[in-house]
Amino acid sequence: MFNDPELDGKYLGTITSDFVKVSKFLQEASYQLRTRKISEFPIFIINKKNTNVGKMLLSKEKHQLLWNYYFSFLEHLVQLSIIEEIDDFKLYYKNADEFACLLVIDEDNSFTRFVYIPYPEDNSIF
Repeated sequence: MFNDPELDGKYLGTITSDFVKVSKFLQEASYQLRTRKISEFPIFIINKKNTNVGKMLLSKEKHQLLWNYYFSFLEHLVQLSIIEEIDDFKLYYKNADEFACLLVIDEDNSFTRFVYIPYPEDNSIF
């Protein structure tokens, strides 16, 4: 699995378009996962199809989005063997108060990558 903050332009437009709509919701979900001591490493899985990885947060049909949004966290993805190099992942993981960690999955194009998108500055939940 590639953990890279750079995202192919093909995906950047559609993800950014959705992110403007969902960033506050994702930021709150991240905050809740961390304050409830579930994990210090929240991860949002986005996929255009349904997946059994993570729990559904926002469906593209119901919320008029281009992607489905699921939540998970490092420890769960390790159990599923999606993440194997825990120390490397933690090294690249960005501050969860400032960035959403997205696992972008596009089965149609065999594309799977971790990316980090900053939350809008005026989107603070604190």
